[in-house]
Amino acid sequence: MTKGRVLVAGSANLDFVVRAPHVPAPGETVLGHGFAMFPGGKGANQAVACARAGGAATRMLLALGDDAQALPLEASLRDAGVELHIQRTHAPTGTAFICVGDDAENAITVVPGANAELRAEHLPDLTGVDVLLLQLESPLASVGAWAKQAHASGVRVVLNTAPAPRAPLPPALLDAVDLLIVNEGELAAMTGSSGTIVERVARLRVAGVVVTLGARGCYARIGGHALLQPGFVVDAIDTTGAGDTFCGTLAAGLASRMPEEEAVRRACAASALACTRLGAQASVPARSEVEALAAAGNSAMTVSRDELGAYCGWVPSDQP
Repeated sequence: MTKGRVLVAGSANLDFVVRAPHVPAPGETVLGHGFAMFPGGKGANQAVACARAGGAATRMLLALGDDAQALPLEASLRDAGVELHIQRTHAPTGTAFICVGDDAENAITVVPGANAELRAEHLPDLTGVDVLLLQLESPLASVGAWAKQAHASGVRVVLNTAPAPRAPLPPALLDAVDLLIVNEGELAAMTGSSGTIVERVARLRVAGVVVTLGARGCYARIGGHALLQPGFVVDAIDTTGAGDTFCGTLAAGLASRMPEEEAVRRACAASALACTRLGAQASVPARSEVEALAAAGNSAMTVSRDELGAYCGWVPSDQP
């Protein structure tokens, strides 16, 4: 199988992670029981997943400050085999403050810093790139320009709409996207909450959509065909970075011309494995681990395909 080539353009943050019995409610003070710093940022997390879990030749456009916080981010990406195109800025390196509860759920606040300095003209040469992977932690105008440039160059554009958009995304951006990756909250932000997942996906004006559903797995509509992939059973301790691991692994599979069903299955397996370890980039599994879990049978699934279909509002006539 051809080794895919992915360019990730996006954010890099140093994550300050606190462990606590539960994520605090508004106005609540909770005593934590652990603290650590990890390399993070949606773009950087996805680049590490592309390279490590997906096995793709990966490059990344990112912006970093001229400060000590940039050093662990550069080291983590290079250690994963990611080729870096760094825009050095006077703004501080981006940071994220994350509280992880003992139930593995989290709450995240991001301070963009240098990430806000990425501009349309910073996109590297797209020659030889199979997939451009984008997120929404970079300036929206830059994301739109990158997507349009890649689309015009015949590069497949994958957009993860995270964080959830507060306003409708520009039609010109969506027109340039080949595959949109959203979670349930992001889907609701884009389509409203009325109707089933299947019905809401049908409202999106993009060629392909994947909806990640946490431990349940995911639902996809690609090329007019539905795809249901249940999640994998694991002992989860931290969901931070699980969605990014999914995105990066999926982009790598698509770039290598892997069948879409197999690429989605591996992405679900990689995402599940990421929940078994602390941190974002630190939790990204190796490709061999992903392949082993993806090869597991139905007994390793969190739900049956029929149960997942019922949750999404899928009917037999929609069967892939």
